[in-house]
Amino acid sequence: MARIEVVMPQMGESITTGTITKWNKQVGDTVEIDEILLEISTDKVESEIPSPIEGKIAELLYPEGETVDVGKVIAMIEDDMNADISAGASSAAPTSSETPKKEESTTQTQVEKNTTDEDSSERRFYTPLVKKLAKDNNVALSELKNISGTGAGGRVNKEDFLNYLNNRSSQSTASSASKTTAPTKSSVPAFTSSDRVEILPMDNMRKAIARNMQESKQVSPHVNSIDEVDMTNLVKFRESVKHDFKKQEGFSLTYTHFVLYALIQALKEFPMVNASVDGDNIVMKKDINLGCAVAVPGNGLVVPVIKGADNLNLTGLARSLNDLVLKARNKKLTMDDLSGGTYTFTNNGSFGILAATPVILQPQVGIFCVGTIKKRPIVTDELSIAIRDIMYATHTYDHRLIDGELGSMFLKFVVQTLENMDPSSLL
Repeated sequence: MARIEVVMPQMGESITTGTITKWNKQVGDTVEIDEILLEISTDKVESEIPSPIEGKIAELLYPEGETVDVGKVIAMIEDDMNADISAGASSAAPTSSETPKKEESTTQTQVEKNTTDEDSSERRFYTPLVKKLAKDNNVALSELKNISGTGAGGRVNKEDFLNYLNNRSSQSTASSASKTTAPTKSSVPAFTSSDRVEILPMDNMRKAIARNMQESKQVSPHVNSIDEVDMTNLVKFRESVKHDFKKQEGFSLTYTHFVLYALIQALKEFPMVNASVDGDNIVMKKDINLGCAVAVPGNGLVVPVIKGADNLNLTGLARSLNDLVLKARNKKLTMDDLSGGTYTFTNNGSFGILAATPVILQPQVGIFCVGTIKKRPIVTDELSIAIRDIMYATHTYDHRLIDGELGSMFLKFVVQTLENMDPSSLL
C-alpha cells in the first residue's frame, strides 16, 4: 500500500507559508479525488485544498492553526490502487511472482484511467493539481515524464513542477550567468554583528521575492522603453464623471481603468507581446489575461489576474479589478485568481513616483508601469506653452522575443490610445 504525500501548496508569488484553518477529514477517513481535504489561509489568500488522490487518511502532520512552510508535507494518504505505477514505489509494490493476475489487472486499469492522455509507456500517475498546472502553463502531459518527482514513490508534486517550469527555459542562460556574474565566495564580504552593524536574517517572503527576481533577471534580458503621456483630457473627463460613476458602481473610477483598456487594445494589435518563450519555441496565447499588481497594506504585493480581459469593456474591466482588489484586501484570493496571467500592469503612481523599471513576471515577456500624473508646462507649438497633466509610462520587455522596435511600437500605441480615446463612449 502506497503512502502519498500532501504538501502545503504555494498560493501565489512570494507566498511562502500557509496556516491550516480547518481539516475536513480526520485520520482513518476516506477521501475522494478532488474532494476538499483542508482549508488554508495566508497573508493574501484563503482557499480550499482538494485531495490529489482517492484513499484513506493515514496521517495529519500538523494541527489546525499551525503555520507551515510551502512544500512541507502536511498529510499522508494511503492509496493502494496506484502502489506499483512508479519505479520509485517498488517497496510498496508486490514482489512475489505469484501475485494474482486479477489484482494486476485491476491496478493497470486504474493507471490507464488516470493517464489516458499521457505516454502509457511511462505508466506514471499525475495528480489533478499537477495536470492543471501543466495545462495553465502550456506544458504537454507527455513532457511531464522529464520531471523527477520528489513525492512519495517518485510522484511529481507542485514544487517539482514549478522548479521544472522555472528551470527548463533558463538552464543554459542561468548557467552562463552564474559563470560570468556570480561573485565567488571569497569576494563576498562576511558581515558580522557589531556595535555599528546589525545583521537581520531575511524572512521567508523576502527570500522568495529575492529568488524570483533574480531568476527573472537571469532568464530574461530586460529592456525598458519610456515615454510620457498627456493625460489632460482623461483627467478632465474623470473629474466630470467620478461622482456619478461612484454612485452608480459603488467604487471610484481611476486612471488605471483607462490604462488597462489601452493595454488590451495594444495586446490585440501586437499579439507577440502577449506570448511567452519555451526553450526555442514561441507560445502564442489566444486569451489576454491581464495581471494587475495590487498593494495590500502591511502584506506586500499580489498580482491577481483579470481573465479574458479582451472580452470586457472599460466598465467591465473596472468591476473585475475592483472585485480582485477587495478579495486581495480581505485575503479571499484563490489560486485561480493568481494564475494564468499573460501580461502584467503595475502602477507606481500611487506611491507618488514619476517612473520605474519593473521586473518581468515569468513566464510572461512584458510588464507595463505608469507613474504619478503631474502638471507640467508643455510647448504645444512654437508660440504657445500650456499646463498639461503628464504621466510617464514604461514598457519593460524580454529582449529574447521582443526587439526594441516592437517594444517601442507597443508603448507608442498605448500612449496614442490614451491621448486620443473618447472616454465618454467607453463607459
